[in-house]
Amino acid sequence: MTTLIWIVAALVVIGVYLSWTAGRLDRLHSRIDAARAALDAQLLRRASVAQELATAGVLDPAASIVLYQAAHAARQAEEEHREVAESELSQALRAVFAEAPQVEAVRAAPGGEESLGELTAAVRRVPMARRFHNDAVRAARAVRTHRVVRWFRLAGHAPFPLAFEMDDEPPVALGAGAHD
Repeated sequence: MTTLIWIVAALVVIGVYLSWTAGRLDRLHSRIDAARAALDAQLLRRASVAQELATAGVLDPAASIVLYQAAHAARQAEEEHREVAESELSQALRAVFAEAPQVEAVRAAPGGEESLGELTAAVRRVPMARRFHNDAVRAARAVRTHRVVRWFRLAGHAPFPLAFEMDDEPPVALGAGAHD
């Protein structure tokens, strides 16, 4: 009789552990979903502000075209091409705002100060949002690599989480101009 009690107790402990691990994994996947939504919102905000700035008439025509096309491509990109499109927008922002005189010309234009402030804020938030997302992905991957999770299929049918890798380095002149 005592053997049966020990077996039942061991099964209960194992069941509680498996249930706790599955709940933890579910919470991590929810955290990934929330972080991805926040990242998507920041990327969309950055592209929208860049597109607004490109059509405002405060940039020279060549810079406007480059920035508009990159921002439009980033907004319209399908999921499998999103990282590349967002990286190209970062590169376009760095090309357009490569030098402080360009930033000052935009700042001097009517409404330029507000536009630059919005763009600077959007450009600064993207790396933070991406870092939060990638940290959540890293945590979920760490749990999913445990043998117990794989053996008992505790992840269910959830896809393996993927990090969002992109070039998110801000334009130097834009960052320097924002601190003045």
